[in-house]
This record gives sequence, C-alpha cells and structure tokens, in this order.
Amino acid sequence: MPESLKEFIPKIERLAQNLGLEYYPVDFELVPQTFMMEVAVYGLPVRMPHWSFGVRWIYQMVQHRMGHSKIFEVVFPGNPNRAYLVDSNSLEENTLVVAHVLGHADFSHNNLTFVRSQEQAGYHIVEQAAAHAHRIEEVIESEGTQRVEQVLDAALALEQHIDTNRPLNRPNYKGRGQRPSSSAEDDPDPFRERFASLPGEGPEEDERPRRGPEPIKIPPQPENDLLWFIARYAPEMEDWERDIFLAVREESYYFQPVFNCQIMNEGWASYWHSRILREAKFLPSAMYVDCMKTHSDVVRPYGSDKQISLQVNPYHLGYSMWERLVEDKGMEEARRIMQQEDDFGFVRNYLSPELAERLELFVFNAKKNGEIRVTDSNLHELHEAILAPKFNFGAPRVQVQELKNDGTLILRHNFGGDGRGLDTPRARRVLDYVDRVWRRPVRLYTADDRGREICLKPGWEED
Repeated sequence: MPESLKEFIPKIERLAQNLGLEYYPVDFELVPQTFMMEVAVYGLPVRMPHWSFGVRWIYQMVQHRMGHSKIFEVVFPGNPNRAYLVDSNSLEENTLVVAHVLGHADFSHNNLTFVRSQEQAGYHIVEQAAAHAHRIEEVIESEGTQRVEQVLDAALALEQHIDTNRPLNRPNYKGRGQRPSSSAEDDPDPFRERFASLPGEGPEEDERPRRGPEPIKIPPQPENDLLWFIARYAPEMEDWERDIFLAVREESYYFQPVFNCQIMNEGWASYWHSRILREAKFLPSAMYVDCMKTHSDVVRPYGSDKQISLQVNPYHLGYSMWERLVEDKGMEEARRIMQQEDDFGFVRNYLSPELAERLELFVFNAKKNGEIRVTDSNLHELHEAILAPKFNFGAPRVQVQELKNDGTLILRHNFGGDGRGLDTPRARRVLDYVDRVWRRPVRLYTADDRGREICLKPGWEED
C-alpha cells in the first residue's frame, strides 16, 4: 500500500469517528483488478465452485471492457469489516473509497436489517464462505463433480427463496421429529414417519384403533423458505446434499440486507465520503478537487448531457435523499431513519414529490418493438416502480403449498400478490434441478398470460 494512502487512512478514520460514525474495525487491502472482478462475480473472495459464476464473469468482463462498469471497492460487513481497494486506482480515487467504506461500515454496524443478519449468519462471512467452499471440494473428491454440480444447480437456482423473517437455525415443524435421515434404521425422518403405514401393509382392520389423530399437514402454512424446506424434508437426500443447501441458504441470509438496503447504504456511504473529504483539512487542495471529480462520477445519474437514463443509479438517488433529509430533519433524525428502515420504507416514506421532480424521475413502459412511452403516474406508482425489482430478493414468490402422501412436492406461485410474472422456460429448468434432488414428483402451479392457472412439471415429464 502506498505510504501516502497509509498516512491518510488513520486521519480519515479519526475524522469519521469525530463526526459520529460508529463501526467495527476495518481491514483495508489493495488487490489487482482481476481479483476485484472475481469478487464482484462470486460475491465473496472465496466461494463454492459452480459454472454459473463463469457466466456472470463473462457478463461482468464485457461490461467492464465496454466502459459500463468500473469497480472502485468491495466491502464485506463483519467484525472486522474487510475492504478491498483496486491497486490500479489513483491515490485520489482510493482516498475517496476509504471514506466511502467507513460510511458502509457505519451503516452495517447500526442498521437493524444488517444487525439481525449478522447476528444470525455471523460476523465472519468471508471465512465461513471459504469453509463452505473447502467442504464442497472435499465432497467433490468423494462423490464426483457431476453429482455435486447437480445439487449446486438446484440450491443456487433457489438461493433467493429464503425467509429472513424466520431464524437461520430454525427447527422442523412442531411434531415432525428430528432432521431427516437417509437410513430407515436411524431416527425416522419426517417423510418416513408420516408414511410408514401404507394401505394394506398395516395391522388387520379389527386390530386397528377405530379413530386416530388427524395427520399433520406439511407445511402447516405456505412455506417461503424453499432452501430450508427441501434440506429438511426431501425424502431421499443424503446428508452432504442437505449440507450444501443449508450452506447456500446461510450465504443468502448474508446477501439479503445488502440487496434490500442498496439505495440507503450506497447513498449513506456517498453522503459520508463527500462530507468527510470536505472537512479533511489535511488533504492538499488539488487532491480534494480530484476526489470530488470522482465523487461526481459516482453519484451522477446514469444518463448525461442530453441522454435520458432508464435506470435509477442507487448512489445518486440515495445520496440525494440523505442530503435532503440531513438538511431538513437534522443528523440525529437521519441516523434514526438509517437504523430503522430498509429501502422499502426509505423510498416510500422519504422520496417526496419535490425531490422526485428535481431528480426528474418518471415511470415508463417499454414495448417489444423498442418503443419507450412515459406514463402519467403519481408518487405511489413511482415508488413502486423503483422498488418492484427488489421484492422478494428480486425473485417471483413461490411457496411450498403441500407435501402429498406419495411424496409429491406442490409449489405455488403467488401470482396474485407477487406483482411479477413467471418466466416459464426458466421455471421448467429450475423444476428439473429440484426434481433431481427431491426424487419424487414436483409440481408448480402458476398462471398463464391470461391469468388462468396452469401446472408446470419438470421437462422430462413434458416430453
């Protein structure tokens, strides 16, 4: 790390703490651009191997070479926080990034969504993900690449389908016994326990009690956490397969607050890097000007000059909202909002008509022929248009509705309250993945373009 940057980091940290930022220690490290690209693709420095990350890497590389993507930093919340800076960035860029990272660290230390996630998933996600990757490499050695890849196909296809309203380490449904076992001689698993006595295999009619307890419905109510349900109730899964599903689920718990608080978090970090650098009297004047040029690049809308942006830059929107909130309500109230809200409450409660007009935000419809039409919309519709991609971790809401007597898994797409349709070809591919690990019939009920209910099956059953 250059001596000048080493010299600035403790000064910037002291200034941030004097301004009221509270955070766990931050470990800064300079890394090559190639390493940063891999982190952006995998989401973590070391993660379980899978072909889908290669596809994401190609996309990220194309975006980078076209000039549509520049990665300044990646920070992983925890205790300590881990921050990676690109070694090819200029001193001015990395100085701004240090202040930006401290804003992120303050946010993740105090925001309740992040706090709940870290209390459950742990404060050392980098090490935990590396341990998951190492465990999977061991399983590949014993079970073979193809078998492990099939399980990862299913688990990663469902990584968004968790329920963070329930604890990470949640027990089986009440009265359902212990974790399922692949051996009938071990403790009975939920499937075997429920269906141990089939018609014609039990005691004679006159030996049976006249009336027994009603069977317990599984699940007792629609279940949102597909990763958990399959790991706990799949009839024929082996222990190592369940472990992979639960490892993917644990990492998804870590990523969920990052996704749900992106506008707030990036805006908060941008507000603080701007303010810290503005008050950093130890920076040479020319260096401060160059830092602010980088700041302008970070928080500008995607469109420029006479171009119109059809996307919302979360840095720009979040920064503008925090700047207005601090000005209108004061820092104490701004910090209270930072602690208690996520993007849904933040946008709905604090993106005002005046600010939306100043930022020139609008709702539009895009036709298949490429025509873009701006629609007449009110503030509520604008809020929901901004938030729509964030609902349910960006995925359609699919729930487990029933585990039938023959082991059939019934899934239902909540198309009425979901607000988004289902990509039918993709859904069938996911059903193929799930079918390989569930090993009993799998059905998904959804709606077609006309709103009529249809039932999707794995692809091999449609042939």
